[in-house]
Amino acid sequence: MELSQRTLKITQLGLLLALLAGLYGVAQSYHGERAQIRQSAVTLTPGCEAKLSDYGLKPGDVYISPYIEQKTGQQVVRQGYSAEDVRAIERGCNIIDDLQGQHAEDNRLERWNSTRFVRGNQTSCDHCHQGIGDKQNPDGEPQIGSLSLGASWVMADMYDRFTGILLPYELRQMQCYINSSNGFKPNIADDLIGDVTAYSRFLSAALDLRIGNRYPEQGIDEVTASMTDKRGDDYVRGQSLYRDKCAQCHGQQGLGTLVDKQVLFPAVAGPDAFNLQSRNNFSFVSTILPGFICRNMPLGQEGTLEPQECRDIAFYISNLPRPAGDKQGPLAAAWQQVMMFVMPPLVAAVENFHANKP
Repeated sequence: MELSQRTLKITQLGLLLALLAGLYGVAQSYHGERAQIRQSAVTLTPGCEAKLSDYGLKPGDVYISPYIEQKTGQQVVRQGYSAEDVRAIERGCNIIDDLQGQHAEDNRLERWNSTRFVRGNQTSCDHCHQGIGDKQNPDGEPQIGSLSLGASWVMADMYDRFTGILLPYELRQMQCYINSSNGFKPNIADDLIGDVTAYSRFLSAALDLRIGNRYPEQGIDEVTASMTDKRGDDYVRGQSLYRDKCAQCHGQQGLGTLVDKQVLFPAVAGPDAFNLQSRNNFSFVSTILPGFICRNMPLGQEGTLEPQECRDIAFYISNLPRPAGDKQGPLAAAWQQVMMFVMPPLVAAVENFHANKP
């Protein structure tokens, strides 16, 4: 009997060791594949190809920005980039421009592992960080309040008034995946985070932005209630403005516009939108969304909306059904799921009824 138990324990130990060896082999294989992908040439999106070419990105001992040279007539010499640095910058640009690899021939190779951390099928960094994180006006000047990644990177750590802590640049990216993408948190050391940081750092060099400084294009100039005529935020006014100014792109119910399964305009409500925990969600403490609308919307007509109009639109959008955040509990999550399922067809039915009334 003792011999049988001993044999059983040895067998169990052997199986456990075999399992661990198998997992180690899988991890090693995955690690080798990652290393091989990082050595491979990067297929750029058309937007990244044009932007990085304009900024003169190529391997070399020194880097001189053509943008700064053209603007000032002077050459600002900075430390250059290795071939590995260039590939990291290129991957970072691709992630910002096309997070989910919807325009990639081989998403796994061209967007690396970014899709593991997003939920839904419409999120892209470029929807908030427009211009692939480098939005400029027709004169080639960085646009104020455009969430520039280069200007954001040179701020280094940022004080977060919502959490009361200093957020390093990498942690700020992780929050984007959790809330703006309603997805999952990458590891702070993940290649994904490093590549976006490399791209942001390159933009700061291309635009000659200096570490520790603040720039107008760094973030969003929020629109608070005190900046309006204090009529108060109004759902009905917001709905009317949304249908007049926004619905053509984002859809009547904010569910976004897809053509051939490619995102033409992102969802601002429903399961593919940012969640209730996102700073994009308009609330008493977060007035980022109206600031973003005033500065960046409607596309091609930026700056045409009054502060009160931006707040009304933000108020309306933020009352549309969207996913709950991971800190809001299972009941809130379940309620939001029901609302996202019920509300769109219900609203459409009511609108059709009124439209067809004699």
